[in-house]
Amino acid sequence: MYHRTIAKKHKDAHSHDHEHKVWSRRSFLQALGIGSTGSLMLAGSQLSASSVSPLAMALNKSDNDNILVLIRLSGGNDGLNTIVPVYDFDTYAGARPSIYHKQRDLITLDNDFAMPNYMQPLESMWGDGMMKVVHGVGYEGQNLSHFKSSDIWATANTNYGDALNQGWFGKYFKENYQDFLLAPPENPLAIQIGSVGNLIFSDEDAQFAFLVSNPGQLESIAKNGTQFNVNDLDLSCKSGQQQEFLRATSNSTYIYSGVISDAYKATSNRVEYSDNKIADQLAIIARLIKGNLGTKVFMVTLNGFDTHANQPERHMELMGDLSKAVKDFYTDLEETGHHEKVLGMTFSEFGRRFFENGSNGTDHGAASPTMFFGPALNGNGFVGEHPDIDNLDRNKNLQSTTDFRSLYASVLSQWLCIDQPSVDSALSGSFDTLDLGFSCGAEAVVPTPIEEVPGEAQDGFSHMALYSAEGKPSIALNVDKAQHVDIQLYNIIGQRVGTIKNSFMTEGSYTFDIDESLLDETLTAGEYIYRVTTAAGASSKIILVK
Repeated sequence: MYHRTIAKKHKDAHSHDHEHKVWSRRSFLQALGIGSTGSLMLAGSQLSASSVSPLAMALNKSDNDNILVLIRLSGGNDGLNTIVPVYDFDTYAGARPSIYHKQRDLITLDNDFAMPNYMQPLESMWGDGMMKVVHGVGYEGQNLSHFKSSDIWATANTNYGDALNQGWFGKYFKENYQDFLLAPPENPLAIQIGSVGNLIFSDEDAQFAFLVSNPGQLESIAKNGTQFNVNDLDLSCKSGQQQEFLRATSNSTYIYSGVISDAYKATSNRVEYSDNKIADQLAIIARLIKGNLGTKVFMVTLNGFDTHANQPERHMELMGDLSKAVKDFYTDLEETGHHEKVLGMTFSEFGRRFFENGSNGTDHGAASPTMFFGPALNGNGFVGEHPDIDNLDRNKNLQSTTDFRSLYASVLSQWLCIDQPSVDSALSGSFDTLDLGFSCGAEAVVPTPIEEVPGEAQDGFSHMALYSAEGKPSIALNVDKAQHVDIQLYNIIGQRVGTIKNSFMTEGSYTFDIDESLLDETLTAGEYIYRVTTAAGASSKIILVK
């Protein structure tokens, strides 16, 4: 029995280490832009802006200026040591004899629950009615993998394997707003700091952003409009053509750097934030909000919650940093009155095991509480039912009592005032909303497509990018009825490269080889956008030329 236990521990450790390697490799590829993402360094923190999506357009058109700040606790936060169930303290303490919080070290929230004293900065927010806790957030059949569970939270899809490249903000790309690639909004509708591997703002085709490596580059972009000069290259040779493409592509990713820089420089922080990663991120966001950037959704990330060992010290550091940063963030916003329009929400891919392990820590668990912050909550309190600590699942984990998608449904429909059909589509279903203390005072505005043709539906054709075994690209087009079809090819910065097809076409299926269609053009390797236009509407898609 002893040898089997040791072998199982080695196997679990190997699986855990392998998963982290996979996650890191995936994040690295997406950080490079291979996953169609990008980032910007602002005040020493990585930041990326989402592309336009139907849900984002709905956010932009909603009749309010409310802002949502998502705070990702990456790694799986131990909810039991965050919100302590003092109503059954003996059972809680008995399950974790080395890591439980002693009662003298707790801050009382009500007769049943408390939080550790290292979260003391949040005590005044609780007392001022600016903090609520939702119990038992998770989903049935919790996947205990960081990689898979993070994707489930990001995509709002518990059927792992379905639509893995579509986050709950990105699911509208193909359904309603097919021609978004060439029609970006004036301001970023969502901004993310860190978590380059997270899928929340992604679509399976693209997530356009901007990329610079440091604040000095941002300053240059703000002054000159571009980072790289494309006018001093020798375009008569292949090398010069490739450099032009790479420089132009890099320049194109800076689409929002100017407006972000303007908002950032328009104001300053009036609070002295601590010197740590989560404080740095929230300090940047506070300046962007006070600078009236107009962005509706922000996401920040605090890493390190995978506390398999030495949890007491690590959790104290993380939650201490988070608590002070959140308190300072709202104090900073209050100086200009912006705090009333900002709702903060924590989330983590899962909680931790009810019982401690042999390394002074806890292993991957299931349900965990979510904290909300802001004066819009109109009072403190607890929402939902706390999991029964005497009725654990087969893995000895707390069972969820609140579906995580109910949180999403609540903030989308009641805070950001998105119309219900858009919310249901984003979440792939209808979910109950929670009473968090706020509601939309006006009827939500239903978004209209970017390029809707009055009186005509956007149908009559479909298309997709195809690649041969050698990676040679082509465009497959299906025409449902006779009509005029125009297919244009653009580079990634929106400059027209050439015409693929522009003629009247009868009903049928067609395939257009990119190289053969552009006889007079030599394409360098990289990403391009082709755009199909008919009388019924227009649709764009990225295609890769190798």
